[in-house]
Amino acid sequence: MKKIVFMLALAGLAATAANAQKSAAVLAIEEYRAMLADGNPSELFEAKGEDLWKQKRGPKNASLEQCDLGQGPGVVKAVFVTLPRYFADTNRVQDLESRLVTCMESLQGFNAADIAKTPFGKDEQKNVTALATWIAAESRDMKFNLPQAHAKEQAAYEVGKRLFFQRGGPHDFSCASCHGADNWRIRLQDLPNLTKNPGDGVGFAAWPAYRVSNGQMWSMQLRLNDCYRQQRFPYPGFGSDATVALGVYLGVNSQGSKSAAPAIKR
Repeated sequence: MKKIVFMLALAGLAATAANAQKSAAVLAIEEYRAMLADGNPSELFEAKGEDLWKQKRGPKNASLEQCDLGQGPGVVKAVFVTLPRYFADTNRVQDLESRLVTCMESLQGFNAADIAKTPFGKDEQKNVTALATWIAAESRDMKFNLPQAHAKEQAAYEVGKRLFFQRGGPHDFSCASCHGADNWRIRLQDLPNLTKNPGDGVGFAAWPAYRVSNGQMWSMQLRLNDCYRQQRFPYPGFGSDATVALGVYLGVNSQGSKSAAPAIKR
């Protein structure tokens, strides 16, 4: 009996030590992130995005100042926290990036299909990311409130939910494999539970974000693309119905949370 009590005491001490170590690790990570946030390089992309919005470019030599992102032509403030949403002119649910490409085609004369095929960080894709970064910054600290009144918005949420839990690829992974439960972590990186509201500035609410590890600005489209890459899935395509539906699912789940985008990541 004494031996059993002794073993239980040892187990308790081990658990306490493990929790203390975890707490120290969490505190260290939080301190590291706070240091990174001081002077977020995303500010440079914000400035470029604002300039691109006002600049006359493309075959039509026009600006994007009449682009309708859901709140009327030219309105940028607070639109980010309502996207993705349904747009009547395209009869599609669109996220910020795919909507920007629509405006670049209709207002400026760029070829939307060519932009969609361009690799991230290259040519006009680089400009789309800068525009998205600036527009996201115009909604910083505002609460997400994605509309779900239209039938296509509701359908997109259900499709996104199914895609989130769909397992496949050589490792039989899904989005939920990393983001389907509380208190998960990989390589000191917290993995928020995206099946419910993860809270202010977490998950969906933190992208676009500057990635310190590779010195790049990552949009939500790139973030989702890289998630599929890590699952060893085929690239779903820029602005595809699949990535937009995932954005609807994640955005609706973030209802009421404050946007921290553009954020900074490791």
